[in-house]
Amino acid sequence: MITQNTHIRNIAIIAHVDHGKTTLVDALFRQSGLFGNSSTERIMDSGAIERERGITISAKNCAIIWKGVKVNIIDTPGHADFGGEVERGLSMVDGVIVLVDAAEGPLPQTRFVLEKALAAGLSVIVVINKVDRADARPAEVLDEVYDLLLELDPRDDMLDVPVFYASGRSGRCGRTPDQLQPNLHLLLDGILEHVPAPRHDTDEPFQMLVSDLGYSDFLGRLAIGKVMNGSASTNDSLVCIEENTVQRSLRVTKLHTYEGNTFHEVPTVESGDIIVLAGVGDVSIGDTICTQDNPKALPRLTVDEPTVSMLFSKNISPLAGKEGKIVTSARIGDRLMKETLRNVSIRVEKNSDDTYTVKGRGEFQMAIIVEQMRREGFELCIGRPKIIFHVDSEGGKTEPIENLLVDCPEEFSGTIMDKLSRRKGMMKDITYTDTRVKMNFEVPARGLIGFRDEFLTITKGQGIMNSSLKGYFPYRGEIIDRTTGSLISDRAGNAIPYALWQLEDRGKLFIIPGDPVYEGEVIGEHNKEGDLLINPTRTKKLSNMRASGKDEAVTLVPVVKQTLEQAMQFIKEDELVEVTPLSIRMCKRILDTQQRRVFENRGVIPDFMLK
Repeated sequence: MITQNTHIRNIAIIAHVDHGKTTLVDALFRQSGLFGNSSTERIMDSGAIERERGITISAKNCAIIWKGVKVNIIDTPGHADFGGEVERGLSMVDGVIVLVDAAEGPLPQTRFVLEKALAAGLSVIVVINKVDRADARPAEVLDEVYDLLLELDPRDDMLDVPVFYASGRSGRCGRTPDQLQPNLHLLLDGILEHVPAPRHDTDEPFQMLVSDLGYSDFLGRLAIGKVMNGSASTNDSLVCIEENTVQRSLRVTKLHTYEGNTFHEVPTVESGDIIVLAGVGDVSIGDTICTQDNPKALPRLTVDEPTVSMLFSKNISPLAGKEGKIVTSARIGDRLMKETLRNVSIRVEKNSDDTYTVKGRGEFQMAIIVEQMRREGFELCIGRPKIIFHVDSEGGKTEPIENLLVDCPEEFSGTIMDKLSRRKGMMKDITYTDTRVKMNFEVPARGLIGFRDEFLTITKGQGIMNSSLKGYFPYRGEIIDRTTGSLISDRAGNAIPYALWQLEDRGKLFIIPGDPVYEGEVIGEHNKEGDLLINPTRTKKLSNMRASGKDEAVTLVPVVKQTLEQAMQFIKEDELVEVTPLSIRMCKRILDTQQRRVFENRGVIPDFMLK
């Protein structure tokens, strides 16, 4: 018999980056009495990178109590590159709060996540946030939300979804944008009213779908997921059903449920709750944990296929091992394999030359993995992100196409159109609003690699661009990428001011005086096509002849060191980014100048450049 657990509600908050998800959760924590009047901000963004960048990278669970009902809340990432986090988060909930900025409206990532929620049949609550912004336009944004809902699911009841207006930072909400209550009680009541209680079959035994994994120094491996049916107690003998219906026995040592942003031990758990099991050993995301007496697997989690691949290898530079603690290829491989356990959208393949091909959703997701590894003490080299092509049923080549939304001042719109057309982009829609313009494009994913920095330069930092995957479509032809070459160091040493001063007219430099350099290192961007070998260690030759005048003063153009993302976008197919805990450098895949010339003269492409 199908019944509901009315004492629990499970809900996810979905929105675009920087629309206020985590800030709203902070306010819900305070007003539910969980943390009182604590001034701590962005409690759910626990990672250092999340706090630095102001974004949510991994989905996180928390729980509050409102009017005797436990509300489990999942704070999901807003970036499409972390879609795997969203998909596993949505597997644990029965409803979603769609949070939309009152000025910016629904953006591509909002569409991406909302489409997943509607496909899963989840109930929807719309919250238009930041209505206290000076440029807020709540009425127009609500119409845009309705248009999006009807486009994704053309049903009449889509216009009947509950709508709230809020200011997450000040912790207020209301039914109209001009009459906000001094608290979020109306929204909390709306969650209890409009989000259905979790359903379960009383005739089924205990079943739990593993949607996330964790680790505790005291408890060991942790399995996190929603109890679909039945109940369990500490020390119960259970079984884990893996991907190929392989069954493995396990005994639960401790059971936990969420309270706030942490979890606490309980003797039993009931259906509908989101729980944490300790003592589960080797468990993977998507596995089913159930009773030994009546093992029955639940449908496994399915996620979209990766669209981008990138090469990972040990550090090949002569400076390897001087700045990091972990440098071997085997340790790098172990770390990447560990990443696949927590991230269902990542695939790792080991190559024959002890390198690894990592496949994921986008270059930003790859950059976050590399940044986490360098902070853990790894030294490694990475290649340029590559798009994963498919072959359709007729044998034709297909590629991922992105929906790109551009919002910029009208004066830059012509340049943006020209740049995107060269990258095989097709404009689908354009809207003029006062001095700004909004344009929708369909662009190949490979055409957007490296475009973000160029876009910000063109718009002088005033433009906004967001993209989400539309799907795989026929190949649109070759895209001319970088038209400039690289400045390559032809020897090892330390950069000398006099040498750099003499080389400034050859292109843009990436190094400063005193930086260590080595043969094959990319130390700048050549202002012409083709690579140029240069000597950044050359000193001024002295003689015993008296100078008729004083020496020229050496004044160098200030150098801005490239970030990890900028370096990933800059390099060409035959180049790598060297990543250490302290430095970001670039180099040729073949460091030795003579060896590179041999391959170039023979017209041979080494195998490792084809990965």
